[in-house]
Order: sequence, then C-alpha cells, then structure tokens
Amino acid sequence: MKRPRKKIKSPDKEPYSVHLIADFEAPVFIEDARRIKKILWRAALLAHNTPLRVSIYKFPVQGVTGVVLLAESHIAIHSWPEHGYLAIDIFTCGKQSKPYEALAYLKEVFRPKKVKVMLIKRGRS
Repeated sequence: MKRPRKKIKSPDKEPYSVHLIADFEAPVFIEDARRIKKILWRAALLAHNTPLRVSIYKFPVQGVTGVVLLAESHIAIHSWPEHGYLAIDIFTCGKQSKPYEALAYLKEVFRPKKVKVMLIKRGRS
C-alpha cells in the first residue's frame, strides 16, 4: 500500500510566478517587426525584467507573433487582425517583477477598445 505524500508547507505563501493573460479587442494593429521588437523589449524593462532575446514572426498575409524571452520567463503577443483581436501573455517571476507595468504600457501602445485580463498565480497554491 502506498503512503500518501505529505504536502510540503512553505512559510512563504507568495507564488513562484505571475501569469497575466490579456485579450485586447479592436486594438491598433502594428505589423512592423522592428517596432514590435522595440515594444516587447520596452515592456520587459518596464516590468523590471531582464530581456534576453526577441523573436518576431510576421505572417505573409496579416498578423504577428512575437515573444521576448526574459531571464524571468516571457512576454508574448499574437495578433489576429481579421478578428480584431490581440492576445497578450505576460509570465514573470521575482519579487522585483512588475507585470502590470508591462500590461499598462501595452494598453497604451495598442489602445484596445476592450480589455479582459486573467491573473494566474503559478506555484505555491
């Protein structure tokens, strides 16, 4: 018979990381890869994160996928201009990280008409 595993109690109940998922409806679409790269890099810096590398893919007809790899995880965007939709992913860790600062900046840049945000606390639930 297997013994049930004991739950390890942590004195610090803060999550290991924070994951913000945002849906932007009717945003300004930016399809310039250089501009997207600068936007993602700045979002990372505003979140007090360490950007390591940015990768952007511009789809042949329309739409962009971009990600900035962070020492603390990542920030990504995915656009569907044909549906008036932009998906934002901000996944960060560390006590200095300020993911909502990155989100505020992305709202300022893309100026969506409607925003839906979900917060997921990752680890130590």
